[in-house]
Amino acid sequence: MSTLKLGLKLGCIADDFTGATDLANNLVRSGMRVVQTIGVPTAPLAADVHAVVVALKSRTIPAAEAIAQSLEALKWLQAQGAEQIYFKYCSTFDSTSEGNIGPVTEALMDALGTDFTIATPAFPDNGRTVFKGYLFAGNVLLNESGMQNHPLTPMTDANLVRVMQAQTQRKVGLIDYKTVAQGEAAIRERIAALRAEGVGVAVVDATSNDDLHLLGPALKDMPLLTAGSGVAIGLPANFGLKPSLQASQLPAASGLQAVVSGSCSLATNAQVAHFKNTGRPAMAIDPANLMNGQSDAVVQQVLAWAAPLLRDGPVLVYSTAEPEAVKAVQAQLGVAEAGALVEHALASVARGLVSLGVRQLVVAGGETSGACVQALAIAQLQIGPQIDPGVPWCHAPSGDGKGVHITLKSGNFGTEDFFSKAFDTLH
Repeated sequence: MSTLKLGLKLGCIADDFTGATDLANNLVRSGMRVVQTIGVPTAPLAADVHAVVVALKSRTIPAAEAIAQSLEALKWLQAQGAEQIYFKYCSTFDSTSEGNIGPVTEALMDALGTDFTIATPAFPDNGRTVFKGYLFAGNVLLNESGMQNHPLTPMTDANLVRVMQAQTQRKVGLIDYKTVAQGEAAIRERIAALRAEGVGVAVVDATSNDDLHLLGPALKDMPLLTAGSGVAIGLPANFGLKPSLQASQLPAASGLQAVVSGSCSLATNAQVAHFKNTGRPAMAIDPANLMNGQSDAVVQQVLAWAAPLLRDGPVLVYSTAEPEAVKAVQAQLGVAEAGALVEHALASVARGLVSLGVRQLVVAGGETSGACVQALAIAQLQIGPQIDPGVPWCHAPSGDGKGVHITLKSGNFGTEDFFSKAFDTLH
């Protein structure tokens, strides 16, 4: 089916796979038909949708590579007729002083010929709010939330204007909560004033969904938006769309169930503990045991353990650990090597579980999700119903006609009982 019937309204570029489904989930809930691609497609869009989310794995790679991949995604989306571009990053603004949020934003601005865009990771449904330019996670500043211990992108400053300015050549400004509360006209007036001052990127306050809905109309004519997934709830109305249950329908679920978790976030640590406390079987992978070519042996051990247990319900395989334990392994192996070893092992476990008959798979952690999706050779995902804010079930078609239902959960997202609740949502 061609895109002529609906017309592609929104073309999205996400810097990791869980973030992509997070964004797609909000668009679907607001009435858009959405397909998510894994990487930049090599063929024209063959789906009748309002929005496409191109999922990259570019959050923590060198900035030059992230820029190149993002520009490739932009070129493809433009060729499909996308009317507006949305660069999606994490609601915790995951980045370093070098990027990649700032450099990618500027590269997209240059390619689109625009001198102004917004930046806000606000996602109130998941406790991510921006007030006076400061990012809060729940009731605490970002740098007090546990994100200061992130193994790849430790966030030690909650002031987004300061963080963004360190990554960009353009001047960074602020659209504060007082302006947002006054609605579209006031926001547009503030944008005009900032542009006159030479500001190229404006951080936007948002403490509630009401703020995001007020912001939406003011963004209608902007060629490029950069944000977490929260801003998405105010955009479909710009294209005359309303919430619809049909947008989230998936094929019926079947097969065995499993969870693969590689996140070290506080939320995922609690979810692992909750799953284990319910008495369900769980097996930990120690990164230190993956050294010296032992990864394949560890994977086979895990699959041998899981095989007889799967028929009785979901199993959990995890490498989740406390920050101190992660740092100890990084000190021994190096940050990049430790992360790559774990990702490769968990991706091999996911592929093995699917070969054992798992057709309902929960994956926790952005980097882990990227590795697992690639290992399973998933090229496209249909976005389905929400489990928790920012986390939907998806369906990936397969050659055998059965497909796999999969959810890609950002490390910081989900309630404590997420792993158990996820499977109930499909039935």
